[in-house]
Amino acid sequence: MTGIFSNRITQLFEIEKPIIQAGMIWASGWRLASAVSNAGALGMIGSGSMYPEVLREHIQKCKAATSKPFAVNVPLLYPDIDKHINIILEEGVKIMFTSAGNPKTWTSTLKEKGITVVHVISSSKFALKAQEAGCDAVVAEGFEAGGHNGREETTSMVLIPAVKKAVNIPVIAAGGIATGRQMLAAMVLGAEGVQVGSRYVASEEASSHINFKQAVINSNEGDTVLTLKQLAPVRLIKNEFYKQVQEAEQKGATPEELQQLLGRARAKRGMFEGNLVEGELEIGQVSALLDDILPAGVITNHLWQSFQEALANPLGT
Repeated sequence: MTGIFSNRITQLFEIEKPIIQAGMIWASGWRLASAVSNAGALGMIGSGSMYPEVLREHIQKCKAATSKPFAVNVPLLYPDIDKHINIILEEGVKIMFTSAGNPKTWTSTLKEKGITVVHVISSSKFALKAQEAGCDAVVAEGFEAGGHNGREETTSMVLIPAVKKAVNIPVIAAGGIATGRQMLAAMVLGAEGVQVGSRYVASEEASSHINFKQAVINSNEGDTVLTLKQLAPVRLIKNEFYKQVQEAEQKGATPEELQQLLGRARAKRGMFEGNLVEGELEIGQVSALLDDILPAGVITNHLWQSFQEALANPLGT
């Protein structure tokens, strides 16, 4: 494993390491994406928290900061999708990850423009739909993942082999991956690459607030929870805002009442502005294993090195 590694994922994205940085809102700007790409993996700009012209600025700065491939993540449920996609086309982005919506809506159009398209799914059923829509690969995101999550609550240990069995296109594993041994486990289960979110939130280049980064590395097992299932399931750190949601749900709050409680810019307040009391703090269960904030390139190289070590000695003896 000391030589050149090659599989369908490294070939598809033209990268050295089959590691993909997740497109997380309020964390995945051009600094993080370019740093990960420069380390030989695939960096990604998360457009979900960006106005169209802000996305254009991040793409242009990322192109200036790296000559290597990078991607843009577009959640299909957000407004201004047409504008986001037009900017992606105008700026010549070659790789796009879509999520939170029907892949049929845009995949054929994007493919006609020569863009590699990957869709994030949480079940075998949706993996098949993504394959039928023409996607080049899927991200199988397990229950452990941070941010918006699948209603099925299927863990990565079950989801990855189920999706691998269901589709012929490459599978990228996501949810609960921050170490080389976790990466190896995902590959043994059938993934050809991994998508990593929480570990990159705790990086120097992530655009999220230092208060949030500190909360991530200070979190322990059981400190995150999947909530707001009546609206769009999201995993976040338990805080005062979560307690308000929990109390409302216990009283039988309607989706409309929960939406009113959520309000506007709740995620921005927590992850970008650093309000740990009133903000929405989206992160995965694997945050319990994180205890430091490092440069993204160091994270990438260490993950790859520890994967190689685990592969050489899988039983850890």
